[in-house]
Amino acid sequence: MEQWPTGRMLSAVARRIEHEWDAHLARWDLTHASIPVLYVLLGGPRSQRELARATGVTEQTMSRIVAGLERRGYVERHVHPHDARRLVPYHEAWDLQRQVHAEVVAGTRPDTVLLVEHESVYTAGRRTAAWDRPVDGTPVVDVDRGGRITWHGPGQLVAYPIVRLAEPVDVVAYVRALEAAIIEAVGVLGVTTQRSEGRSGVWMPTAEGERPRKLAAIGVRVARDVTMHGLALNCDCDLGAFARIVPCGLPDADATSLTAELGRRVTIADVEPHLRAALDAALAPLRAAVGGRERTVAV
Repeated sequence: MEQWPTGRMLSAVARRIEHEWDAHLARWDLTHASIPVLYVLLGGPRSQRELARATGVTEQTMSRIVAGLERRGYVERHVHPHDARRLVPYHEAWDLQRQVHAEVVAGTRPDTVLLVEHESVYTAGRRTAAWDRPVDGTPVVDVDRGGRITWHGPGQLVAYPIVRLAEPVDVVAYVRALEAAIIEAVGVLGVTTQRSEGRSGVWMPTAEGERPRKLAAIGVRVARDVTMHGLALNCDCDLGAFARIVPCGLPDADATSLTAELGRRVTIADVEPHLRAALDAALAPLRAAVGGRERTVAV
């Protein structure tokens, strides 16, 4: 009768296999977590969300795994034809903001809201601390808005309202109006959000003991009674990008997205019309009565 190895022998065999497996992984420059991902991808292209579900990890963890595989050339990203949009370099949008701001100040242009989807970039407001920044030397654009460091990139809807505020200018009321617009817009999609005491932006409700989750960030500037910069709403973006910084200088909070919260894909196109309408309604009471209707422009 055939004799099976004892437990001790099985342990020895397992350790030998693990040692050999580690040698292969080292030679391939991979990690144990990468192998299931590559195995799933053998069956065809998959979204990051599909990979996370198939391998039983969170989307943020999968973001880090995929980023590592991408850097080493094992996988590459492709934009789905239905998702093809122009990703706007940050400096291009910033230059356009300043041009539009000058025209609104001069009275030669009506209030304007710019809607943008950026190329991947980190931007740092005036209150950013040194320890908020990436530790690997990743470039950061220092900007003249309030707030601290954040990320912009594909799958995130950014709105830059450039509007003349009525006197007396109340910047806090303006920020509250932006928050109200976001809360209204995502509410149409079935997502309940809220403000957080002492913190700007829009947040998910959390149970006691849970880490706060931030859905949208706000950072603004007001010069000569006209606003600049604005809000960033995470629709279907790579949340792993936030892992390299301390987003908004809040080490006790995480970033989230509409897609992550709803468990289904929510694109910028799904959100944009609702945010347009909500911004128009929320900002109307704060705008100076100078004539002309507000314009919303997709960059």
